[in-house]
Amino acid sequence: MEYPTTLSELQESGWQSKTVKQEIRDNFLAALGRDDELFPGVIGYEDTVIPEISIALLAGHDMLFLGEKGQAKSRIMRSLTRFLDPAIPYLDGPNIPVHEDPYHPISAAGKKYVAENSPEQVKIAWWPREERYAERLAPGTKFADVIGEIDPAKLIGGVSMSTEDALHFGLIPRMHRGLFAMNELPELDELVQVGLFNILEERDVQIRGYPIRFDLDLMILFSANPATYNRSGKVIPQLKDRIGALIQTHYPRDRDMGIQMVEQEAGIDLDGEYPVVIPYFMREILEQITVQARRSKFVDHDSGVSARFSIANYRTMVASARRRAVMLNEKPAVPRISDLGHLYASSLGKLELDLMGSHQMSEKQVLDAVIAEAVRTVFEEYVEGHSLAEIGEIFSKGVKIEVGDLLPSSHYAERLQRVPPVWDRAFEVNAAEDPAMRASCVEFVLAGLYAMDQISRSQHHGRITYEFE
Repeated sequence: MEYPTTLSELQESGWQSKTVKQEIRDNFLAALGRDDELFPGVIGYEDTVIPEISIALLAGHDMLFLGEKGQAKSRIMRSLTRFLDPAIPYLDGPNIPVHEDPYHPISAAGKKYVAENSPEQVKIAWWPREERYAERLAPGTKFADVIGEIDPAKLIGGVSMSTEDALHFGLIPRMHRGLFAMNELPELDELVQVGLFNILEERDVQIRGYPIRFDLDLMILFSANPATYNRSGKVIPQLKDRIGALIQTHYPRDRDMGIQMVEQEAGIDLDGEYPVVIPYFMREILEQITVQARRSKFVDHDSGVSARFSIANYRTMVASARRRAVMLNEKPAVPRISDLGHLYASSLGKLELDLMGSHQMSEKQVLDAVIAEAVRTVFEEYVEGHSLAEIGEIFSKGVKIEVGDLLPSSHYAERLQRVPPVWDRAFEVNAAEDPAMRASCVEFVLAGLYAMDQISRSQHHGRITYEFE
């Protein structure tokens, strides 16, 4: 597409100025009318968060996304650029500090450039939507970073301190006609909060006592954790009062939704030379680990358990299964309960313990307890309606079965000569015919029976032995 390159050409093209919020509202309404997918890749918010965002966009609100870590707050904020025009024109003149609307310049340099040149001489450039979004993490952010500061170099060059030319503008003025997001708002210095309050209320800035009355055109977005946002004194009341809409995010409402999200975000190709086949009960256990962690009295609920916890653990489980397949030349690779023994690497550091509830338990001990409870929960669901005796009858009294992440699948077949028909019904896998699937199913049954105190277990040098006494 050929874009106009001068002000006269822009005027002849019929292009009309819009505020950022008008632009987003018009494009959003068009997407809504076409029944487009509004937020591709965002799962589980169709009936909760997305309707609230939709209304806020149509209302022209600045927004605060309030939720615990790993709830797609940043992803949603960044995705709002898809409702901007592909590109907008701006004045391409000398020393103009912001992307000026050619019809309505706000800086002294922009106004001077238009006033001193004919429309044929005023150069126009185009700002693509991808560049019209900027974000900042609140901790460590200074006033000069986001608002601006007196530029000493300009003063040395002879510019008067009392003029706009002496100023160096921060991110927010430079995002004029765009979107600016501040992550972790409660951690923002109070002085910067006051500056944001002025911008939200008056659309002006003050830099070291020099008032700059800019008609800034912005959509401002924020993110915060409820525990810190609601703590008295962390966010000044005047700033809270001027944020147009508060959007409450949440973790997946059900386990299947969580599984769908993890598989989308993990980005793992399960095909290839050593394909991976994951029994659904292993997917359920992995997501249930995250669910249990979020419920655990040993984990700090104010901090939350991010979706990144699930994603990292999923990748670890698949990697462990594929490593075994390569080393033992087994195809396909099928994850087992023993692969979960490697979750320490991807989990430790992602759980913040409740110092009051953990009673000096280590993070590893808390994770062990969470995994055990997740296995028990899923196993109970699978054996509901099937007698434990019927499932366990295949194991004779006094039998010992050793399991491990590097044991060949044939090892399990030697110990277990036949598979009861109830397994195929209960676990929805063909455990009778595929050795690797049988090994995974055996480990699930053993771990489930142990979780329900039906059998005993001992561990030695990384291998686990289950015994039917």
